[in-house]
Amino acid sequence: MLKRILRKPKIVEKSSDKIKTAVVHATSPLKRAAKSPDEALGELFTIVQRQQIFPDGMTFIDMIPRNRARVLAKKYLLAKQDPQFNLERFVNEHFYEFVPDNVPHYTPPENSSVREHVTNLWPVLTRRNRLDRGSLMALPYEYIVPGGRFSAQFYWDVYFIMLGMAADGRWKEIRGMVRNYAYLLRKFGLIPTANRTYYLSRSQPPFFIHMVRLLARHQGRTRTYAEYLPSMLLEYRFWMKGRRQVTDRADHRAYARVVQMPNGTLLNRYFDNKTTPRPESQREDIETADLAKSHDKSKIFLDLRAGAESGWDFSSRWFRDAQDIQSIHTTDIVAVDLNCLLYQLETTIAESYSLLRQPLLAQRYLAAAKRRADAIRRFCWNEQSQFFEDYNFREGRTTGRITLAGVFPLFAKIATSEQAAAVAKCIEQDFLKPGGLLTTLEYNGQQWDAPNGWAPLQWVAIMGLREYGYHGLANEIRDRWLALNERVFKEKRKMVEKYDVVANGIGGGGEYPLQDGFGWTNGVYAALYDEKKASDE
Repeated sequence: MLKRILRKPKIVEKSSDKIKTAVVHATSPLKRAAKSPDEALGELFTIVQRQQIFPDGMTFIDMIPRNRARVLAKKYLLAKQDPQFNLERFVNEHFYEFVPDNVPHYTPPENSSVREHVTNLWPVLTRRNRLDRGSLMALPYEYIVPGGRFSAQFYWDVYFIMLGMAADGRWKEIRGMVRNYAYLLRKFGLIPTANRTYYLSRSQPPFFIHMVRLLARHQGRTRTYAEYLPSMLLEYRFWMKGRRQVTDRADHRAYARVVQMPNGTLLNRYFDNKTTPRPESQREDIETADLAKSHDKSKIFLDLRAGAESGWDFSSRWFRDAQDIQSIHTTDIVAVDLNCLLYQLETTIAESYSLLRQPLLAQRYLAAAKRRADAIRRFCWNEQSQFFEDYNFREGRTTGRITLAGVFPLFAKIATSEQAAAVAKCIEQDFLKPGGLLTTLEYNGQQWDAPNGWAPLQWVAIMGLREYGYHGLANEIRDRWLALNERVFKEKRKMVEKYDVVANGIGGGGEYPLQDGFGWTNGVYAALYDEKKASDE
């Protein structure tokens, strides 16, 4: 019986694809990941980023060296002694950009609808990379990237991309991307932000279990949960690493991503395993640290990295002063969204064990989930604001920042009915704008603040409100967001990463040029559009 349950679903592939995929699986345990480019290239990397040879920090770090990194680092040290040395020429001579040659060019037909555009874009955003190329790490199966400039599979983007792929019946690709994450968990013990070497010290909001749940809708819960239970346990172990080190002697009872609350419950924060500038934003991080009032630059770098792990990079949510990124203190904060997702991970692990007839193990994770839910309701609920907030464990109080992270307890179904009513009231009165929901109520130029709205947070809010019966408000958010997507598409013929929900246009802010494509916008649009169409029929 158990052998039948654990049998993996078939994926139809060409024989050459199967061989290449098998090679990645077979050789992966034997190969170490290459060093992050900032570590491998040393001074060369730093000077390229500092002198802004390229318009943003991600361009160079994603380029592929034509020789081994240590060889190029030595060549640079010799070449720079020449009075005629030209850094840009040196880089162009020894590095190149990876541009897949099998990506079709696509211009939407003049009369195509947004929904048709989303379907037509899947092949354009599909990548396959079975070789390590510079900082880009091999993956066994093909995947969808967020936008045109990207070559990697980005963690939490993928779940929202999958919503649209499921609407279009692209289950083979969904299975492949879930298996890519299972592969990364086996190899590294975490799902990094993306399959880039410079992301191996941090993850992103843990939506892996939602990907597994989505896949289970198609191929059955028992088979799917059994296949991915080892992966779910690996991810749980990553987030809970350090739980035995959290003692009175630890830093405010916090270690790595684990924080012990005043009542002894273990909750989590975003973190990073390094305390250096992010290599993809090295110049910006050094500038932020230099301008900050704090003399502890390593703490500033850690907080910037942790903010990036949260996916909200950057937001007043992480600042002491809502207007000033230099006041960032992410690692002092127990994040309400993160803990709701980990609650869902615990309950899904418990359900998996129940399906495999392991009641004692199921009960263990259910008990952990109950403790976490109780702690979220106790420590992240602000009676004064009547909203769920992040918790500053150093100060022993909520942060006072009202953000869309506060809808995650509804999404996870752990809010009380009274709390849900208060959250819904605040969402309708303060967050709802002509184009959908604001991310926060702060206007400060950061991309995860007002007036920007983001597809994944619209989805979480809509689904969370529906869990408590607020269907009218959820539908209003949905309809406004769809209308905004359609309005911008009609004008620009593009789907974009973020939107200005106040002015009904394209969003602003961020550390790289605004991307079109755009994976999670496409996915959420397709899922919501199809739902609305079905309800109207």
